[in-house]
Amino acid sequence: MYFSATTSFTAGIVLAAISVAVLKKVKKPSEIYFACIPIIFCVQQISEGFLWLALTKPYFAPLQQVSTYTFLFFAQVVWPLWIPFASLKLKKEEENILFQWVLVVIGLSVALYLGYCLINYSVEAKIIGHHISYLQGYPIAFSSYGDLLYIIATVAPPLFSEIKKMWILSITLIISYIITTILYVDYIVSIWCFFSLIISISVLIVMDEIKNPSKKHSKYYSRYYCDDHNKGTRIKT
Repeated sequence: MYFSATTSFTAGIVLAAISVAVLKKVKKPSEIYFACIPIIFCVQQISEGFLWLALTKPYFAPLQQVSTYTFLFFAQVVWPLWIPFASLKLKKEEENILFQWVLVVIGLSVALYLGYCLINYSVEAKIIGHHISYLQGYPIAFSSYGDLLYIIATVAPPLFSEIKKMWILSITLIISYIITTILYVDYIVSIWCFFSLIISISVLIVMDEIKNPSKKHSKYYSRYYCDDHNKGTRIKT
């Protein structure tokens, strides 16, 4: 599998189209966080597209540092917090709410730690074997624990959602991570994020389930929209 600036920009364009489709399905403000996942992926892929240009075209060299840090900021700081928080905002019942908050706290801890490392330790991006490798001088002592908590924060929240098809998001995250770890161990940060197209499609599927629930779950979703009833909002079924 070969990557380039063209590949990243093309992925960004496709993700922009998916983002529009997902946002059209938003019915409540609390759904916006989840619906913004493809948009964030879009910005991330475009930033890596500029990084490709900076690493291969001398004219774009001044963009290397900003594009490197932009990409890593989304990959290591935004995602471990955004995924559990977005999943929490989609909750429709109070059951397991404490556990969801625990996942948010884990995600916040990972985001703060990686954000600290991103600021205080050396970071460099290089093209190795047709892929971008991010060389980070983070403390090795905490790398294994950090990786585990990162996985928990990004994969676990959808698994504990009441939304019927939310499991699809976790499965795509898990499978993409496994493939990346086995085949592209030296490029995990870059390649795993490239699976954003598949992950974003799963977000679209989940949003479609929220907007058009099956009859079996119609009463369940009706309760989701009852919280604004006292404010004069019409209940949607």
